[in-house]
Amino acid sequence: MIKKQSGNASSQFLLWLLVLVNTAGIAYYYYNTEIKAKQIPNLVGTWSGVNLTVSDEKGYKTWDDKTVTITEQQDRRFRGTFTYADGTKNFFGVIYPDNKSFTWVSTPSHGFVHGRILDDNTIGTCYVETWEHATAGCATLSRQK
Repeated sequence: MIKKQSGNASSQFLLWLLVLVNTAGIAYYYYNTEIKAKQIPNLVGTWSGVNLTVSDEKGYKTWDDKTVTITEQQDRRFRGTFTYADGTKNFFGVIYPDNKSFTWVSTPSHGFVHGRILDDNTIGTCYVETWEHATAGCATLSRQK
């Protein structure tokens, strides 16, 4: 004679549910730490657009042809040059782990560029400098093909 065990089906269901939830959790963790982290955007290229700034020294200014060239990139780190009214400067920067935000600095500058990747071919950059030559400005730059 076969005996039915009460609660056996519900115990198996809970066990399988626990295995499924655990597997989903492991997959989610793997995706966020391994796969998504490897999808670091490539910023190499020439970017240009209009730069709008404000400062006590120069007031409200519009720079019609802001050009930034990112010449090399290794993982989240990159280097490049930008051209502005006083010439050309070298810079280096990093892409944050969110794969959207970045910052770059230039040795002779007193400020920072904070940026955001808007899509594969568009970035937004904002420069902020304090002290004597305090300036704030932003540009939307498109990758040139």
